[in-house]
Amino acid sequence: MAKTIHYYSKHQYWAYRQKKIEEGKTFRTIVDFLKDADIDSLNNQDDYIVDLSSLCPIIKEQESLVFQFEQLLNKIADHIEFIVEDKYKDDLFYCLKYSFDDIQPINFELRDDQLPAIELSDKNEIVPPTVRKITDLTEDELNSFYNEFNEKLYGHSEFKKELRQLIDAFRIFNKIGEHKILSLFLMGDSGVGKTEVARTIHKCLKSKKKLAKISFGNYSSKDALNSLIGSPLGYIGSDGGELMARVNGSDVGLILIDEFEKADSAVFNYFLDVLENGKLTNTRAEEYDVDGYIIVFTSNISKEQFIKYIAPELRSRFDYKGVFDFLTESDKKMFVNYRVNEIIEKYNALSGFTFDLKLRPKLIKSIDYPKFNNMRDLNKMIKTAFVQCIQGKLK
Repeated sequence: MAKTIHYYSKHQYWAYRQKKIEEGKTFRTIVDFLKDADIDSLNNQDDYIVDLSSLCPIIKEQESLVFQFEQLLNKIADHIEFIVEDKYKDDLFYCLKYSFDDIQPINFELRDDQLPAIELSDKNEIVPPTVRKITDLTEDELNSFYNEFNEKLYGHSEFKKELRQLIDAFRIFNKIGEHKILSLFLMGDSGVGKTEVARTIHKCLKSKKKLAKISFGNYSSKDALNSLIGSPLGYIGSDGGELMARVNGSDVGLILIDEFEKADSAVFNYFLDVLENGKLTNTRAEEYDVDGYIIVFTSNISKEQFIKYIAPELRSRFDYKGVFDFLTESDKKMFVNYRVNEIIEKYNALSGFTFDLKLRPKLIKSIDYPKFNNMRDLNKMIKTAFVQCIQGKLK
C-alpha cells in the first residue's frame, strides 16, 4: 500500500484538527514513537494522525539521521495517516523519498466562519492576519507615529531623537533584507520610564490587543527556556511556550522583555539567534516570523553591570544601548497634567458622572510631584489624589 504525506497550512490546522478529533482521531508527533514498543502501540490502532513537522529541522541539521528515520517509518503500518506543515513539505518529501510514495494537500477547506482574524481578498486566497509593524507604515503614518510618541513619552529627549534615526535606518535596511529586528536595550533605575517606551510604541501603533510582554524575573531557573518556548517534544503537557503565545496574541510588531538580566544563560543564547535570524522558534519546531519587529529589552542594571552580566556577542546584537535617567521637574509637571487630563476624560466617558473642572487646579496642586523619582509611584499618587478629589476629601 502506498504511503502518502498530506500537508496543511497553519491557517487550516486548528479547524482541521478539531474536525478530525470529532471523528475520533488522535494527533501525535512522530517523536512520540521512537521505540519499537511505541510503534507497536501505534500500529495496533487506526485512529492516529502523526505529524512529521518536527522532523524537518532535525534532518536539515543532521542529514545522517535520515537513514534512522527511514527505518523508523518503514516499521509503521500503512493505515497510519501522516501530515506535515506545508512550509516543510518539499524538503521533507525529498529527504524521505524512499519512505513515502506521494505528497498531497489535506482534503479540507475552511469555511468563512473558520477564519478568525483572516481577511479574504478572494474566495480562493487566504491572507494571513496583519500585524502592524513600524516597517509597514506610510510616510504620513510614520510622521504621525513620531509626533504622538514624542507627545506621550515624557522626558528622554535625546533618546527620542536617536530612536527616530534608528527607525528611519531600520526601515531602509529591513526592506533590503539587511536588518531583521530593531532591538533596544534600556537600562536605569526602576520607574524612570524604560517600560513606558514599549507601552507608548504599542499605543502609537494603534494596537487593540495586549502588549506582548515577558518578564524575565520569572526565567532565572535552569529549565527557564522550557517555560519560555515550550517543553521538549514528547513531554506530558508540552506546549508552544509563553513567548509564542504572547506574540500570537498581539496585533503589532513589538515585544517587551522586562528584567532581561535575570534570565538564565540558555535564554540569553536563544535570543542571540532571534536577533540574528528574525524568527521565534519553539520546541515543536514551529516558527513565528518577527522580521520587522521592535524588541525592547529593559533592565535595572547600570552601564558597568551591563558589561559584566551580558556576554559580548549578545551586547553587539543590540541596536541601541542606553541608560535612562530620572525625569526633570519640568517633565514630571507635564506628566502630571497629561495624566490628570487623561483620567478626567476616561472618568467622564465611562463612569456616568462628570468631573467638575473647577476642581482641576486644586487636584493638580495637591500632587507633590517634585518628591517622586519613580514614575509608577507618581502615577499612584495621581490616582489617589483624584479619588480624594471626587470624594471631596482634598483640603
